[in-house]
Amino acid sequence: MPPRAEPVSSFAIPDSVFDLARAHFAAAGRTLRNVRRDFHEWHLGRPHYALWAIDVDLPAVRRLTEQAAVLLDDVLLDDYRRQPHITLALCGFPTLQPTRPDDFGPAGLERQLDTLQRFAGAPFRMEIGGLASFTSAPFLSVRDVDGGIGRLRHALCGPRSEPGGPYTPHVTVGLYDGEWPTAPLLERLDAGTQKVVHCTVTKLSLMCYAASDIGGPLSTLGQFDLAEGRWEDLDSRIFPAPEASQTLPNFAATLKNTDQSVT
Repeated sequence: MPPRAEPVSSFAIPDSVFDLARAHFAAAGRTLRNVRRDFHEWHLGRPHYALWAIDVDLPAVRRLTEQAAVLLDDVLLDDYRRQPHITLALCGFPTLQPTRPDDFGPAGLERQLDTLQRFAGAPFRMEIGGLASFTSAPFLSVRDVDGGIGRLRHALCGPRSEPGGPYTPHVTVGLYDGEWPTAPLLERLDAGTQKVVHCTVTKLSLMCYAASDIGGPLSTLGQFDLAEGRWEDLDSRIFPAPEASQTLPNFAATLKNTDQSVT
C-alpha cells in the first residue's frame, strides 16, 4: 500500500505498524509452529471465547484470503475455518458468574457498550490488501483510512500498550504449521497479491469461537450499529451459566462493500 501522507486523527493506526511487523518477522528467522490440540490448560473447560471484531466476510476479501492461502498452502496448518475479520479487542470467556481474571460477564459488556455509545463515532472507511506476516500467521494488511479503527480500539482498550508490539489491524490468512525460514517466505509474500478492497464499516460485532478448536469458525453474538449508536443482541444466551452448553448462531455479515471492484 502507498503511504498515507498525514494521520487523519490522533487515534489513527499509522502505516508504520506494518513496517515494524515486517522487520520483526525478518529478524525472527523462523516462524512459530501452531499445533491442533485442545489447549485445556487455557480454557479450563470453558466452551467459548469472545472478542470484538469487524466482520469483513465479503466476497472480495474472501477472494484475497483464499488466493493468499493457496500461495502459502504448503506452510499453513490444515482446516483453518475462521471467517475474515479484524480483531479489535479481546473480551474473555463469557459467563453469567465471572470468577477468573479472563472471564467475561454482563457487567463487562455493559461497561463496553457504555463506552462505545459515547466514543465509537460514525461509520468509517478502511482498505484491506497487501500480504504481510507475524511469526505465527500471515495476514492481509488493513489501512485505517479515517482513523475509525484506532478510535474503536481506544474506546474498548484505552491507552494500554500491547505486550507483543503495537496493535496491527489485519485479516488472518491462516496459521503456520512449522518453523519455516522467514527470508524465503518474505519473498513469497512480496510476490503475492497487492490488490486492495475498499470498505465502509457500519457495525462492530461481538463474536466468539469454540475455545477447543484452533482456527475454528466465528459466531456473532451481537452487533453495535455505529450510525445509530445502538446495540442488538443476536443471541440471548451470550452469557451461559457456568454448567450450561449452547449452540451458537451462524456468522452474520456486518459490512457493506463501497467498491464492487477490487483495485
